[in-house]
Amino acid sequence: MRLLRIVPDDTKFDFMRFRRISFPISALLSILAIGLYFFHGLNFGIDFKGGLLMEVQSKTPVADLAKMRATLSALELGEVQLQQFGGPSNVLVRIAEQPGGDAAQQVAVQKVRGALGDSVEYRRVEVVGPRVSSELLSYGVVGLGLAIFGILIYLWFRFEWQFALGAMIANVHDIVLTIGFMSLTQIDFDLTSIAALLTILGYSLNDTVVIYDRIREMLRRYKKMPMAELLNGAVNQTLSRSVITHVTVTLALLALLIFGGQAIHSFAATMTFGVVLVGTYTSIFIAAPILIYLGVGRGGDALTRPESDKGK
Repeated sequence: MRLLRIVPDDTKFDFMRFRRISFPISALLSILAIGLYFFHGLNFGIDFKGGLLMEVQSKTPVADLAKMRATLSALELGEVQLQQFGGPSNVLVRIAEQPGGDAAQQVAVQKVRGALGDSVEYRRVEVVGPRVSSELLSYGVVGLGLAIFGILIYLWFRFEWQFALGAMIANVHDIVLTIGFMSLTQIDFDLTSIAALLTILGYSLNDTVVIYDRIREMLRRYKKMPMAELLNGAVNQTLSRSVITHVTVTLALLALLIFGGQAIHSFAATMTFGVVLVGTYTSIFIAAPILIYLGVGRGGDALTRPESDKGK
């Protein structure tokens, strides 16, 4: 079993010492990410820009997505997305909105029908207009905001307000840097990207809560220990778990990124950046040390007092 240990159990790394470096770097990167968003923007996908939506069913038991994608890409209609749903023969085809109004959309539909021919049955053909796509974007942003607010409320009741605020700052940090990455690389920002951002929130929060739970336990046990030393102890004690989780998630995401194909490339790339490069770093170097500045354990006597002492 010891051969499988990636991190020893008794590490004593001084993570808190790096807060004077990690905080300025994270602040600078966040400012750059916000600047990229406002000046470079995001490459909105079909979900948020509008376009054609077609549901087709292949007459073969399993649809050949690679062949269909090559056939439709040759039509030069712009961005084309294909995704299986429901069964191996059902395919959802998304095509970017064509310039020229409704007439241009109908021409694109005829081109697609001509290219695919009789090899598929057409179940549904719709034109997603700008109004619908803008509503989807609004709902996505609202959903993301509600998720962050829900996390804040949960941690407020689960721990203390300092922990809730620290976790929220860490989560916003992850989202801002990930959006900056998407703006820099101009990968498609669509509904799967919203799903990726929510997943990154969940992963980062899970890692942060594990560390926070150990911090709270140590606050009750070591009432006179200096805060920086206590936080270092909590992070070191959970480091093995964090690294093992990080490695396994990284392997899965790299497999999706390399072998997943174009259909989930945006999701896999966003997840890889948000989880591999940001999530674990944030939990250790942002979420934990920020508690020093939020005053955890300095005046909260109820927090630092052991459970057996409460009420005395």
